[in-house]
Amino acid sequence: MTSNPALSTGRVAVVTGAAMGIGLAISKKLAAMGMKVAMADVLEADLAAAKEEMAAAGAQVVAASLDVTDLDALVALRRTVHNELGPVSMLVNNAVTRTGGDVWSEAEDWRTAMEVNFWGVLNGVRAFLPAMLEHGKSGIVVNVGSKQGITNPPGNLAYNVTKSALKTYTEGLQHELRNIAGCRVSAHLLVPGWTTTGRNAHKPGAWLPEQVAERMVESLQAGDFYIVCPDDEATPEMDRQRILWAARDITENRPLLSRWHPDFKQAFEDEAGS
Repeated sequence: MTSNPALSTGRVAVVTGAAMGIGLAISKKLAAMGMKVAMADVLEADLAAAKEEMAAAGAQVVAASLDVTDLDALVALRRTVHNELGPVSMLVNNAVTRTGGDVWSEAEDWRTAMEVNFWGVLNGVRAFLPAMLEHGKSGIVVNVGSKQGITNPPGNLAYNVTKSALKTYTEGLQHELRNIAGCRVSAHLLVPGWTTTGRNAHKPGAWLPEQVAERMVESLQAGDFYIVCPDDEATPEMDRQRILWAARDITENRPLLSRWHPDFKQAFEDEAGS
């Protein structure tokens, strides 16, 4: 039994970026709970294989090869899902790209990162949320963020920027929804830790996508907005310390990103016990 009717047997979920990794694991988890699942991904062959695997396991599933940057394609998917599976009660905006880079990377790479990681989510919400609200039943929107969008570690700055924007957007979206009288749809931010995704080899310390999917469902049943996943290297306490340290750069007027600043790096390590 679940505590959220949107996760009940027979209800319908849409998952983007569903051909592999976290998206596929979430699709399988929801199907195992008796939900009907619509899977979307730009990787046509991988999506077809994933759908075949799901169907062979007894899942009621449809699949659509599309690009989340195409709002019209997502609107068309909504119609297909409604006709073949029924009204959507859950939307998981998981499609992502790591394309981007640092400050000096090509502008086109930055645009691609923003189009997929941010606008792809907005497109998903715009395509599915109005009908979910009109349906009037319990519903869930899950946007998949990243710890990099919270603590902004040096590396792929474009990726960090998109996930930071997505965090802010999802917070604003949930605030809007909770202030609509009688609204039964809620938004949530899934924040995976170090997770083995795509075709990457699994490394000790990383979580498997199935663990992220399990944590997501547990947290949704508990009504959590921030679903911050640990991994086998970063405990929940370590995550709290890192997030609080980043916030205190502002409140204590420290140099930005002081966790990686030579004058403060040791102080962070001493406080974090690392």
